Amino acid sequence: MNPGQIGGIVGGVVGILGGMAGTYFSVKNTKSPRERAFMIKASIVCWVFVLSFVFGLCLIPGFYKTLLIPIYLVGLLAGISLGNKKQSQIRSEEAKHAA
Repeated sequence: MNPGQIGGIVGGVVGILGGMAGTYFSVKNTKSPRERAFMIKASIVCWVFVLSFVFGLCLIPGFYKTLLIPIYLVGLLAGISLGNKKQSQIRSEEAKHAA
């Protein structure tokens, strides 16, 4: 095995572990059952989206795989923005019900 292969494997493992830790703490740090349910659904959607991108990079040949990058970036940024807005909305609604 050459250093590039080792780096690719280690990088992939570290990335997956980081994603798992981020998912765990995102769900753990929710403040209500409704917010937790949303975060679980959002995490599943995010994992499917990211894994689809990675598999697309592996399966699509040559230059065409670079066309996935802008689609991925727009989708990721839109998902983060919409998810944060929805989570904020849930928190504010839960705070009103608690008050």
